[in-house]
Amino acid sequence: MDRDLSGVRDLAAELAVRAGRLQLERRDTLRVGAPKAHANDVVSDVDIASERLIVEALHAAWPDDAVQAEEGNGRAGSSGWNWVIDPLDGTRNYISRTGPWSVCIALYEGDEPRVAVVHEPVANETFSAIDGGGASLNGEKITVSGGPPLAEALVGVSFQPNPATKERAGKVIRELLPVCGDIRRLPAALNLVYLAAGRLDAGLALDTNLWDIAAGALIAREAGVVLGGRGDDFTTDLTVGAAPALWPALSEQVRAAA
Repeated sequence: MDRDLSGVRDLAAELAVRAGRLQLERRDTLRVGAPKAHANDVVSDVDIASERLIVEALHAAWPDDAVQAEEGNGRAGSSGWNWVIDPLDGTRNYISRTGPWSVCIALYEGDEPRVAVVHEPVANETFSAIDGGGASLNGEKITVSGGPPLAEALVGVSFQPNPATKERAGKVIRELLPVCGDIRRLPAALNLVYLAAGRLDAGLALDTNLWDIAAGALIAREAGVVLGGRGDDFTTDLTVGAAPALWPALSEQVRAAA
């Protein structure tokens, strides 16, 4: 089924901005619910309201599309198109006011990502991509950094804060930090889009969910980032990204430790 992907991107961006505005407006009155998978897996009423805003609008536009969404508003579809949504990636940052977060929307046709949007509400930055059409930030084209040597590279690190993954991440960081320029811990989507925009030189994510990385991964690839995991493609278990010149050294280092 043909679809106007530029129009899809524009609507997804509009919805991400609307959800981000809701998050800013309700930050002082949010209510935190019970943890989900573990004590550090928190959710607020704003996560849920943001997801509902996005899913209802997408369903109104394309009622036959499937939806895979973090906070439980998913649904089956019959069109062959699947929306993958994280309404608030970085909830702990949002609740504690200690760092950035984003709204993430991706559209798949079968198993292939076609459209992606990641919106950072505080900075009012909207990163987006269409498969084969490049990546942009607020409408301006972005590309990956030139890739300095690993010893000078700034590397983003993302991981789920459950006990097992924290132990795994600690091992990777112990091996990586002495040989790279420095690291930054970020929510997974922003890790990938900052890499796409050349703010980071490399990034890695451990034990994510598809909604954490689906949108950011397409934006990164369209900006020229090399992505992989255990093999030639990234997975939710391990996602590694880098500027092309940095990829051999960075991927070898991370894969050996992870």
